[in-house]
Amino acid sequence: MPGYENLSRMDLTYREDTPRIPTREGVELYYESRGEGTPITMVNPFFLTSPSWRVFSEQLEKDYRLVSYDMCNHGASSHIPEEPTWDEHITDLIGLLDALEIESTYLIGVSTSTVLARDMAIKHPDRIKGLVLTGPVFGPRGMRRQRQVQRAWLRTLQTHGVAGLYEHMYPEVFSAEMNEFLGSPGYLAFREAFSALSTVEDLVNGLTRAMKDEHKPQMLAGIQAPTLVVIGDDDFLLGPTGAKELAGQFPDGRHEIMPKAGHVPYVDDAEHFQALVHKFIGEVEARA
Repeated sequence: MPGYENLSRMDLTYREDTPRIPTREGVELYYESRGEGTPITMVNPFFLTSPSWRVFSEQLEKDYRLVSYDMCNHGASSHIPEEPTWDEHITDLIGLLDALEIESTYLIGVSTSTVLARDMAIKHPDRIKGLVLTGPVFGPRGMRRQRQVQRAWLRTLQTHGVAGLYEHMYPEVFSAEMNEFLGSPGYLAFREAFSALSTVEDLVNGLTRAMKDEHKPQMLAGIQAPTLVVIGDDDFLLGPTGAKELAGQFPDGRHEIMPKAGHVPYVDDAEHFQALVHKFIGEVEARA
């Protein structure tokens, strides 16, 4: 089933009976855990929330334990006065894994959260079994382009609000194929969902934090975890050549290109994305 159709089944409601997990003073995280087996932890970008993963990970849930969560200052997790640093987000993730008794996990980062996934693998290699970097916001030369894009998004958000940001982002983030398939009805329906995902304050904080990362290609040489770079061939930030070069900078890296998919390729084709993750983990586990 194409991701476009999965969008109509998205359930963004929170499970009120799920206890929050305290990770540091004043911070509790909302999380969801589904399935059994080898753990996979899915880290949202600043524009999506934990419940949005459900409809796009149903196949993985059959074979793995899936953990998703809202980062501090986003979604249903604690909101504190100052946006956490990347190091504080890493501390929160470690606290979440400890509370769930997960010694090591595969980590899926998407868009801005690929920065968190990268840094987690560098600073806590013993906790990471493998990385899946989906639509990474850093390329083989750096991330100047991403910061320019985020600066433009932030300006639109501050001037025109969430609706204006959605109008700005939609043709960039989503593939041409998906745009044509959904047409105006899909555009309008997804706008309602997007507006319900985050507040202006959450998005401003997230975009501001994301622009403060300084990616240097040599950082990747220190990541020993097997790494899979996944992009859509219609990703507006990183093309197939860039993805191949980026994967080559990891000691144990590889890449996959999803046809006709955009910056968040699992939305375009959830089944294909899950099959790639399943294959990657199978190969890594077979070598262990």
